[in-house]
Amino acid sequence: MRRFLDRNFLLRSPAAEVLYHEFAAEMPIIDYHCHLPVEDIADDRRFENLTQAWLEGDHYKWRAMRMNGIEEHYCTGSAADRNKFDAWARTVPHTIMNPLYHWTHLELRRYFGIEDILDSDSSERIFGRCTELLRTPDYSCRALLERMKVRVVCTTNDPIEDLSAHTAIAEEGGGLVVVPGFRADRASQIADPGTWRTYVSALGEAANLDITSPDNLLEALQVRHDFFAECGCMVSDHGEEQLYAENYKRADIQRIFAATLRGIAPPESDVRLFKSWLLYELAKMDHAAEWTQQFHLSALRNNNSRALKVDSGYDSIGDFAIATGVANFLDRLNASGQLARTILYSVNPAHNEVLASTCGNFCEHPTPAKVQFGTAWWFMDQIDGMERQLTAFANMGLLSHFVGMLTDSRSFLSFPRHEYFRRILCNMIGTQVDRGEIPRDLDWLGKVVQNICYTNAREFFRFRDQ
Repeated sequence: MRRFLDRNFLLRSPAAEVLYHEFAAEMPIIDYHCHLPVEDIADDRRFENLTQAWLEGDHYKWRAMRMNGIEEHYCTGSAADRNKFDAWARTVPHTIMNPLYHWTHLELRRYFGIEDILDSDSSERIFGRCTELLRTPDYSCRALLERMKVRVVCTTNDPIEDLSAHTAIAEEGGGLVVVPGFRADRASQIADPGTWRTYVSALGEAANLDITSPDNLLEALQVRHDFFAECGCMVSDHGEEQLYAENYKRADIQRIFAATLRGIAPPESDVRLFKSWLLYELAKMDHAAEWTQQFHLSALRNNNSRALKVDSGYDSIGDFAIATGVANFLDRLNASGQLARTILYSVNPAHNEVLASTCGNFCEHPTPAKVQFGTAWWFMDQIDGMERQLTAFANMGLLSHFVGMLTDSRSFLSFPRHEYFRRILCNMIGTQVDRGEIPRDLDWLGKVVQNICYTNAREFFRFRDQ
């Protein structure tokens, strides 16, 4: 009988065990898309307790707690940290077969050496032990990253941010590389003119420009794009429902910009035109700077209008039709010779084969898998979702060139998700070996696994010179 989370957790064949333990387990981590608060890294923060380290900003846990009937006071409210943790501990047993159950106990083991099951009975003991450790230098934010062999962290940053924390980390030197990721979503969100105008004003202030026209907007974004590049940025990211590639004229964009600046809410057709224009222009900037661009698609966000906070766990999978928009957007860039290295993600697994097959249309010398299907994301970063994404990538492309896993997390305790992915990857390959579907050349396959876990990302994002 297997023990819970034993040494061969998720490894269901002898070949899988070899691939994981001898090749994947000790590989370092490049987390090329996350939402870690970079100020905590710069200050090398020590958390006062486990609640701060585990529940701050974690909408995965908040959703589970709400589903368990927990009051919002204990999720995003002002309840005492100790009481919030007890509410989470009461919830954990109900997360069985949800990835949160595995992640929770992997994190307790890998960071704190705790093999107890978290529930109401063990809550006080686990909270006390973890809190005691977190207050020591060995459990500061940087120490937590080092413990997991994290080499590179790419945070997600708005163009208006000053990146002072990134600069401070870079000036210190050391083995950890922390670079910003350029996410300019708010520049295109003209559906809410009031919020957009406030943002455009802030962007103009950051770029030291008065933004009164579409050209001014592009100029300001280019100034900030250049500044991010100076601070080590090599990636952009976009969170859109879909990619837009409508046919627009310069006069259309000038008209839409002027009306929105006056506070007039545009119709949906104008929103699509404006996003088509701005996404294309931003993609051209990425190509010129030799960055990698990432597109996270198909999330239906902030659905609960009674919720007090946005971006706090009220999102779901969208069913937008994305195939034509993605293909036309990429083709427009490719036709002008301005298509950067690109990663496409969708939170909807129905899009797996659509995106995986589309990527192959735009790959070319000299970059392997120049356009590729990104890892299972958000609701899909669980066993079934990862297996489906890996299968689609392998069936439609060349899995050996895949850049692997990311955390997409706000928690410094989330890095065992890379272990989770690596075990699933090794199990899929190893199982086919033991079924006679792949040659039993474990040295060769081990190299493939190591490339997917680390080396491909280093080469694709060009972090090797850091």
